[in-house]
Amino acid sequence: MTLTIPADGHYVLANASVPQSVMGNPASGALARVDISIGNGLVTAIGPCGSASGSNVIDLDGGIVLPAFVDLHTHLDKGHIWPRKQNPDGTWLGALMAVLDDRTANWAAADVERRMDFSLRCAYAHGTAALRTHLDMAQPQHEITWEVFEAMRARWAGRIELQAAGLMGPDTILDPEKLRAVATRTKAAGGILGGSTAVHPENQTIMRRLVEIAGELDLAIDLHTDESPDPAANALECLAEAVIETGFKGKVTAGHCCSLAVQSDDVARRVIDKVARAGVAVVSLPMCNMYLQDRDNKAGVRTPRWRGVTLLNELKAAGVSVAIASDNTRDPFYAYGDLDAFEVLREGARILQFDHPQADAFAWARSVGADPAGIASFAYRATIAATLPADLVLFGARSWTELMSRPQADRTVLRGGVAIDTTLPDYRELDDLMGIR
Repeated sequence: MTLTIPADGHYVLANASVPQSVMGNPASGALARVDISIGNGLVTAIGPCGSASGSNVIDLDGGIVLPAFVDLHTHLDKGHIWPRKQNPDGTWLGALMAVLDDRTANWAAADVERRMDFSLRCAYAHGTAALRTHLDMAQPQHEITWEVFEAMRARWAGRIELQAAGLMGPDTILDPEKLRAVATRTKAAGGILGGSTAVHPENQTIMRRLVEIAGELDLAIDLHTDESPDPAANALECLAEAVIETGFKGKVTAGHCCSLAVQSDDVARRVIDKVARAGVAVVSLPMCNMYLQDRDNKAGVRTPRWRGVTLLNELKAAGVSVAIASDNTRDPFYAYGDLDAFEVLREGARILQFDHPQADAFAWARSVGADPAGIASFAYRATIAATLPADLVLFGARSWTELMSRPQADRTVLRGGVAIDTTLPDYRELDDLMGIR
């Protein structure tokens, strides 16, 4: 749908369909037909359809309006390296080793900066207003990457609100000196304490150390937990136990949690109960998890047996704060993606099956908006209300099935009430970094 947005920034979006879940009723899956008045970069009023008047009235004819998106879990430092470093077999371990090789060979500041900026231009054009990235903290990369991220956060201020989590492996976390070095640098950058573990004999110690140093330095926590098809993985349970036992009061987020879906019902119920009691939020990465999990390069020709995602519906039903996000983009962990949070919502509906009953489906619009904004404590809240910035995404689709059936490449993105250029950057910009002639 082609729309002409008045350049003076004063107009009415009439006959708009807006999920009630993003207008103050989080549990509602219903759409409301409203008129949205915009002026001076803000939503100035929201009234029933037909209530607004004026010279600049744009009839959306029932088109859906969502708040600009929040992408809670990404990897800007890895983004777009696929052309020069593919995953040799599609497995998680293959991805890990490929990234290690590429990081060692290529991740100078200029390389990381250009790929980060390219990724953010994609996210912005698609309609993202706030984003959290995980950054590899292998020393000495942690110093290089934090400096690049700090510069990028300043450069993108006012367009995309950025947060970052310092991503450590078990060996770093179990080394007190290395753990403190990364945590201290993370604190200095205004970052979040991150890490990754799944099946490990010292998961209890790993989680206790992370929670304790986060408490000492007043850091929030965002971890990769149980990104594995092994039902023996217990990082999520150990994290919840560490939070409960220490009384940690900071924000805690767990990403992936894939193994929860292959554990027995009794174990899953026990873990979910602990996660709910600990107040740990869970973010699922449906596209990357489906791509990477349940591959077995030793089994010959084989179709995956499960979707790779966690028990997101059960977690939400238990009162756990949940969200979905992009994860990796065109790197060995995920060969595809473009940091399009709408694509995440669209594919999440298929993969995680939160689309029925469809009368309730629009409550999940918050999973790439208000819910991750609350989990991360972003200043941007991803709701639509009078006096808030007019950071909106306009679609021609009028219903859930129309919205989910197409990529919505013709969406209109408003930032501060102004329609932005949604032209995506050309991959050829990165050819020299990728060794493409």
